[in-house]
Amino acid sequence: MYIPAHFAAGPEATRHLLTSPGAANLITMTDAGLLATLLPFVFEPDVGEYGALHAHVARNNPQATAPVTGEALAIIQGPDAYISPSWYMSKAEHGRVVPTWNYSTAHVYGELVVHDDAGWLARHVRRLTDRHEGEREHPWSVDDAPAKFIAGQLRAIVGIELMITRIEAKEKLSQNRSAADASGVVAGLRSSGQEASAAAVERVLAQQTPES
Repeated sequence: MYIPAHFAAGPEATRHLLTSPGAANLITMTDAGLLATLLPFVFEPDVGEYGALHAHVARNNPQATAPVTGEALAIIQGPDAYISPSWYMSKAEHGRVVPTWNYSTAHVYGELVVHDDAGWLARHVRRLTDRHEGEREHPWSVDDAPAKFIAGQLRAIVGIELMITRIEAKEKLSQNRSAADASGVVAGLRSSGQEASAAAVERVLAQQTPES
């Protein structure tokens, strides 16, 4: 990934991408060519040297059985948004501004391990469910469904574990603009209902502003 120094994501931002509930595109090179699947995942920091991403795919998905050539890649996408130059204070000053796109992303590389074990899958499914249901007023639990039904569902999937070997992470969140321009971006995003992207720029802006 091309990462200019001012857009390089630090350890805290990288961990935020890994630990925020979401999904990643898993990409593998196989004898059949490139295969890709969008998968909800759980980051397991205590597995291996750099942690691991745990997910699952349908048993009939070719990506579950096709031998992988080299590294596998999971692409995690954070908030992203179109940025209008009309939000910049500098537009009124000199007009030398153009549209751009803000985003944060992590390219997670590693060795792919397939788990066809009911115990591993049961633990993973509970972890994934708890991650998304935990803060709900009435959270759903795996135990809410009949055990026989859950056992049948587990037989229809296989576990995917990406043992992480390296991570490339980038945050392009208006760091290259003045504080006034970045503040305009926050206001513009918020006015258009893009709260997650506005909060991301606001976080970066706060980190750049010296304490008084």
